Amino acid sequence: MNLTEEILEIQSVIDEELNSLFIGKSGYQEKIFEAMKYSLFTGGKRIRPILLLKSCQLINGSYEEAIPFALAMEMIHTYSLIHDDLPAMDNDDFRRGNPTNHKVFGEAIAILAGDGLLNLAYETMIEYILSKSNDKESFYRYIKAFKEISNAAGVDGMIGGQVVDILSDKKGINKTELQFMYECKTAALIEASTVSGGIIGGGSATEIEALRQYGNSIGIAFQIRDDILDKDSDEEINKTTYLTYHSLDKAEKEVKRLSEGAQEALKIFENRDTMFLAEFAKCLIYRNK
Repeated sequence: MNLTEEILEIQSVIDEELNSLFIGKSGYQEKIFEAMKYSLFTGGKRIRPILLLKSCQLINGSYEEAIPFALAMEMIHTYSLIHDDLPAMDNDDFRRGNPTNHKVFGEAIAILAGDGLLNLAYETMIEYILSKSNDKESFYRYIKAFKEISNAAGVDGMIGGQVVDILSDKKGINKTELQFMYECKTAALIEASTVSGGIIGGGSATEIEALRQYGNSIGIAFQIRDDILDKDSDEEINKTTYLTYHSLDKAEKEVKRLSEGAQEALKIFENRDTMFLAEFAKCLIYRNK
């Protein structure tokens, strides 16, 4: 099986599991379930849950324990996109070629759909932790993964990065603030995906740290690659990006450096199959769209 085939297979598993969360969901609040599913199933690449599942598999070869956390990660990511698109935030009309959630369901329902996805993410993780922890060791692993994901989604992670992004529209942003924003808004959830997957799999402190380096490297490189791809459109709206402070050549060299850092981090897993994570990183970092 080549990389593309394996990605499609994992995406299919994730989609099936996500869909199962909504089976039997009906009643007076049925509209909110429709809005939540709309954004969950409109073209997401499932990057974060794939990274979580494959990081766990790298350690212990099993998806079973990691699936609830992978689903939670995708729901958290999707909620953030719904809220990002709102008129009070980025005010976008389209996401992944489809009308944004608030354009289809109205602003109020879109806000609640985002809230619903965030809450369902935590419900999904906690339900698994309470029902499937067989001993203190597994309970501790699951709680550590839960904490990693929660912190990455919070004010010291993604939300903190979003705050800096919003405030920068009014006052501009310097290089240090831009780096902080990239670390939090983009890299935090990607890093938490690889780290929580390793934790669930029972990785050692050294292995977890390697997965943290891997996740952070591809997270930052992913964002800089976005800046490269969106160079012309960003310049039209005077958006501050990595290219505001660095040349295109410097940006491409930084992406290469971060890519090499991600590959270097995987070298400690010398007796395990790191091929997927190595190739998936290249696929994300050197994408053309």
